[in-house]
Amino acid sequence: MSSRPAAKIGLSTASVYPESTASGFELAARLGYDGVEVMIGIDPLSTQIDAIQRLIDYHQLPVLAIHAPTLLIMQRVWGTDPWSKLERSAEAAKELGADVVVVHPPFRWQRDYARGFVEGIARLEAETGVTLAVENMYPWRAPGRDLQAYAPSWDPTEQTYAHTTLDLSHASTAEQDCVELAATMGRSLTHVHLTDGTGSAKDEHLVPGRGTQRAADLLTELAKQDFGGHIIIEINTRRATSRSEREVDLVESLEFTRRHFVKTRRTPFAVTSDGEISELTP
Repeated sequence: MSSRPAAKIGLSTASVYPESTASGFELAARLGYDGVEVMIGIDPLSTQIDAIQRLIDYHQLPVLAIHAPTLLIMQRVWGTDPWSKLERSAEAAKELGADVVVVHPPFRWQRDYARGFVEGIARLEAETGVTLAVENMYPWRAPGRDLQAYAPSWDPTEQTYAHTTLDLSHASTAEQDCVELAATMGRSLTHVHLTDGTGSAKDEHLVPGRGTQRAADLLTELAKQDFGGHIIIEINTRRATSRSEREVDLVESLEFTRRHFVKTRRTPFAVTSDGEISELTP
């Protein structure tokens, strides 16, 4: 027999870009996702908490996580102070009923922020009661060398974070194996961005199963461990030439996740003296 663990499978609103946050909710609800991760800053509506609450109410679909506006292109979303961004993200999570905020490590040029980042994340978690799951990133690869763009490290396993996010595309770009990385993260692994990559220097965010990361193996292993965090589909559909083509990728990603995120349970049985097999009941 097989069963699916309690983890919810959500859709990142980044997966529908250049469509809007509202489109992300509509597609997630119609295609059968369990909830949504809101990428703050992907469009103006994503920064309006009251508007997101209306989307929750209309589609009857929860926000599972908030992705803080810490990407390079979002340096001015919700101000320029990085700690204020995280505080506001945690407040948004609490208002919307989400229990996770996804955070990228600081850029190296954010020296003051980076210097106290590990301790600051722990402090903010304690103050807000919201889980801040620091995401694995990657060295920026240039011909002949790697550029260390993140501090204190692009690899969260090198620090003492209580909670981490595993992104398979980032693992691919960093030339890491997602199953091994998950094992290293151990109990800190709280959140998964399910996607794929081919090891390219580009952060590809492919549909899971279309790259070389062991996405299926990861899901199987997480199911065995009764992983109770969120599994969020975060793929790049910008090259889709139509809404229907985008939907195909989103459906394929969801079906892939459900197919592999199952736990097989063996039914105990006994053999009688007559050679008959009978199922044992607890």
